[in-house]
Amino acid sequence: MPFRPMAAQPRGDRFSNVIRTGWKPAGPSSPDDPMITLSAFADEIATDPVEQLDVLERHGIRYLEFRSIHDTNVMKLTAAQHEGFRELLRSRGFGLSAIGSPIGKIRIDEPFEPHLAEFERAMDLAEFYGTPRIRIFSYYMPQEPTPPPDPATFRDEVLKRMTAKVKRAEQRGLTLVLENEKFLYGDTADRVADLLETIDSPALGHAFDPANYLEVGQDPQAAWDRLKSRVIHFHVKDYDTTLHKNVPAGEGQGRIPELIADAVRSGYRGFCVLEPHLVVAELTRGFTGPERFGDAVAALKNGLQRYNVPIA
Repeated sequence: MPFRPMAAQPRGDRFSNVIRTGWKPAGPSSPDDPMITLSAFADEIATDPVEQLDVLERHGIRYLEFRSIHDTNVMKLTAAQHEGFRELLRSRGFGLSAIGSPIGKIRIDEPFEPHLAEFERAMDLAEFYGTPRIRIFSYYMPQEPTPPPDPATFRDEVLKRMTAKVKRAEQRGLTLVLENEKFLYGDTADRVADLLETIDSPALGHAFDPANYLEVGQDPQAAWDRLKSRVIHFHVKDYDTTLHKNVPAGEGQGRIPELIADAVRSGYRGFCVLEPHLVVAELTRGFTGPERFGDAVAALKNGLQRYNVPIA
């Protein structure tokens, strides 16, 4: 089911102490930083945030893409839960690579205003946690009648909604990272490129997911060649098209080590975010578990080592 937004809270009640905290852990942003910094969707490890951080720390990862804790999506946690999690991150020396929000995971024909209010909350959370990045999506296309309508029918509405969000992000100094995924408008490289190039804002870039391109029948290399100048975030998820399941990086057809190596040669200074989906792979949820997560980390590190890619 598509994500259903919560009712918006009055602005005065939403993390009003964000700006005065001054806590801004930063990811890679300068030529002097390591070229690749590892992060992960830690809810793929466990629902308990302490266990999430314990496992990440064991594997030398100091960042996470915040999607959920306690089996509750980041957008549905209470202010008290956010306060507690931020304090845990601080005390353990962790930062966020992005707010892993589900913004844009509603049908394009659902009302926009409530979703825009939810987006405002996502921006509040980004400021609260000291990360300038928010992961977003490009709206589910109607699947009925059969055959479903051509996605081009909805291009203008998608652009209208995306532009409204990008303008708000620009005003607050935040960056939106648009992920490709099946059943969304932006499931193919051409449609992702159209959105990025038409809006053409420094507040909008691409979160490249090779497995998601494979799942819609696209060659990740071709998608990369089309989009790499717009890629500012990399999701590490591989897919075996013969077995029809997610596999550790380098074991499928995602070309993950090769593409990251090419990104580094082109000057990439961003995050590579592990999202393995090795046990559960659903539209709204992925799970890997602590043991298989170790396999995913080892596969990525070994693959990058073969290409001499430096890792933070």
